[in-house]
Amino acid sequence: MDEKKFVNFKKNELAVKNYIKSDLGKGKISAVNIEYTPVGEKIVIATSRPGQVIGKRGEKIEELTKVLKKGYKLDNPHIDIREIPDARLDAQLVADEIATQMERQGSLKFKIIAYRMLQEIMRAGAMGAEIVLSGRLPSERAKSWRFSQGYLKKTGEPAKVVDRAMAQAVNNMGVSGIKVSILPPNAHIHDRIVVNDALKAKFVMPVEEVVVKKVVKKTTKKKEAKN
Repeated sequence: MDEKKFVNFKKNELAVKNYIKSDLGKGKISAVNIEYTPVGEKIVIATSRPGQVIGKRGEKIEELTKVLKKGYKLDNPHIDIREIPDARLDAQLVADEIATQMERQGSLKFKIIAYRMLQEIMRAGAMGAEIVLSGRLPSERAKSWRFSQGYLKKTGEPAKVVDRAMAQAVNNMGVSGIKVSILPPNAHIHDRIVVNDALKAKFVMPVEEVVVKKVVKKTTKKKEAKN
């Protein structure tokens, strides 16, 4: 595959992903992955609302398949739905939700929206989260606002387990950038120390052993004093 064909191939793939996200609705789709097989194209859509994406009796999936065949010249697209159990632990869904709320409620309420979303993320069980909003939010001068809570790795190997995403909100003040970083509850961090009963048992000596040791020390001191 030469350079021009490869570029056109990637442009068409990006166009397919953007169309699926815009057609199914902002804030419903986390990610769209395309896998190429000998049988055809397998399109995996990650969403927290599979019922709304599929539609009644699969109507939306059928319409989407027809458009992808005719408009984007896919041979045999097969759409699979991957359900996201908790939308508040998915960075892309959270970023899109913040963008939607800022467009509806206005950019002046960005602090309320960010703090509320941060609380919902932590309530869902995340170990840490960070929301960064940038643009002309409170005034005509562009500025960045950072909202964070909990534990969040930013550098090194543990930073790879952090889920990151970006979105944009268009309002009267212009375009606002949104960055969301979430450390999920099941993330494995090498330098994290969990203080549980097993760890406490290694360092805490049972009371009976402490008493026995004290008695032994007293008896040995008495014997040494007599001698």
